[in-house]
Amino acid sequence: MFALNDISLQIDEGDFITVIGSNGAGKSTLLNCIAGSFFPDSGSIRINNCDVTAWPEYKRAKFISRVFQDPLLGTCPSATIQQNMALAIRRGKKRGLAPGVKAKDKEIFREKLKHLGLGLEERVMDIVGLLSGGQRQALTMLMATMLKPEVLLLDEHIAALDPKTATQILNLTRDIVREQNLTTLMITHNMKHAIAFGNRLIMLHQGKIILDLKGKEKENLTVEDLLTQFYKSQGEELANDSLLLG
Repeated sequence: MFALNDISLQIDEGDFITVIGSNGAGKSTLLNCIAGSFFPDSGSIRINNCDVTAWPEYKRAKFISRVFQDPLLGTCPSATIQQNMALAIRRGKKRGLAPGVKAKDKEIFREKLKHLGLGLEERVMDIVGLLSGGQRQALTMLMATMLKPEVLLLDEHIAALDPKTATQILNLTRDIVREQNLTTLMITHNMKHAIAFGNRLIMLHQGKIILDLKGKEKENLTVEDLLTQFYKSQGEELANDSLLLG
């Protein structure tokens, strides 16, 4: 059995795609493949007509930003907020022996942090390890998009947060993606979020894309419709919807 099987996916610039499916359907594997965490056995991956199939993960990072489920993975805990942001603003660029945090960047960092509405602009010298999970995930979202990526990958990036904080991060995500017109894939287990966010929705099952909805077809979806679509695509009924929701 293949983790991904016969996947063919063309993503247009500015697409915001929500990705759903049961546990083991291949959602994170798809993002790992795009990011370069492993190489596919066959086929190719192209970004802006550039074949990156054989590129390692660090080289693809020039084009791709990623936010993980664990807020601890997106930042350096022992560095300050502004040091983390200085690293992010130089993603994909050569680094010399000049000071890591340049004076001209400090005000830029403060202005960007203000948009988060968390008061972090007054804490730029604080060690990131002192921040809450929600604050770190908000900072990670900001860092991932300081330099506009060709592709933004969100791997269940609110799953480890409490409901109130998760809603804040989702709203921040929507605003950043909209303002920058980012090409985005967002994995979620929440069907309501999958329907409410983005312009396109794909469903994976056993490593295959079984649904690909966009436009009016997606806008008019309900959770009940989505479940029905899943049953119809599979030619079967699930004894428990949690198999799909994970």
